[in-house]
Amino acid sequence: MLNTTPNHLVSTSFNATCPACGLLCDDIVIENDRIQNISCAKAIHFFEQATGSISPQIDGKNSSLDDAIDAAAKILSLAKQPLFAGLSTDLSGFKALYALAKQTNGTMQHSNAQSSMRNTQVLQTTGWQTTTLGEVKNRADLIVCIGTDVVTHNPRFFERFVDIEGMFVGDPANPREVIYIGDKAPVGANLVTCSGVQLFEVVAVLHALVLGKSIKSTHVAGIDLNDLQTIALKLKTAKYAVLTCITKDLDFPYAELVIEQITKIIATLNQTTRAAGLPLGGSDGDSSANHAYTWLNGLTLNYQANFPHDALVWVNSFNANKQPPTSACPIIVLGNAHTKLAQTPHVFIPIATPGLDCSGTLFRVDSSVILPLKKVRTNALPTLSEVAHQIECLLT
Repeated sequence: MLNTTPNHLVSTSFNATCPACGLLCDDIVIENDRIQNISCAKAIHFFEQATGSISPQIDGKNSSLDDAIDAAAKILSLAKQPLFAGLSTDLSGFKALYALAKQTNGTMQHSNAQSSMRNTQVLQTTGWQTTTLGEVKNRADLIVCIGTDVVTHNPRFFERFVDIEGMFVGDPANPREVIYIGDKAPVGANLVTCSGVQLFEVVAVLHALVLGKSIKSTHVAGIDLNDLQTIALKLKTAKYAVLTCITKDLDFPYAELVIEQITKIIATLNQTTRAAGLPLGGSDGDSSANHAYTWLNGLTLNYQANFPHDALVWVNSFNANKQPPTSACPIIVLGNAHTKLAQTPHVFIPIATPGLDCSGTLFRVDSSVILPLKKVRTNALPTLSEVAHQIECLLT
């Protein structure tokens, strides 16, 4: 039997890891149901959310968990090409879901796959040289943020890894410098302004300047060429330069070319100094899903709009606001208990959120470490692993 104890904290004061963004901050202190000394809005929203409804539903009507699992199994038993989408979960949940997808000849597609594929395409065609958050903290003396306001996605990035003294940098004698290229930056930041669609032109010229090429134009996308020459010089003279971007923000045609130019700048710089890339962002367990899928079958999670399917399984244990794609086929939702769906699914099973309702593990956004998630509270919500395994058992 699943635990039916009313929702309450396991203890009055404890440390926890926050999965609200890809940084997986592991210094969270929760006391009496409140986060202490952390101003991150994402973390506060995550840990202080209520449990929500814990009743499964079939065609919009409350049902038992067993009946909902049976109904989901019947839908999948009739499907020839189900689509498992969303995939917002931790490693153990993803592995259980992968086994179910394999059992039913299903295709898997993460909700962030469209942006993740931009990184994957560049990695497959040109390769890249990336660094870790620890190396940024201890070594990076120049950070260039391209096309993004990092704080929007990773609110504590600067607090934990930049505005802090590292082993070799960050003290008054060895200060860091942060430069933004794009249309967003914190107030007072060093910003070189251009729109997203102009980023490729700007970064390509920056690469040419790093190579020592001569540029005849005096302006690039409205930017004074002297400003780009200054950035190029700073990149070449830095002891450890880091170029970072968030691919989700590069939402325009051929955005992967911007990422490719970033990797080429890094490769050029590494001939004479040290430089690395740092893809940031990370949400909904996308890093963990990508890594797990690759080690389980040797391939990458791909993206295809309007993928043909005859049943849709939407999995979303972290973000209650994300909606499944519209589908005329039977829909099974294994989701956060707070999920409000625009389209009534055939089966809805609320599941435990890792790091809140159950323990789990996730890859950090830099892919260098796997961090454990603690169970913060107790309730009757089943885990995704339990639900997926029970559905699989009914299909064998």
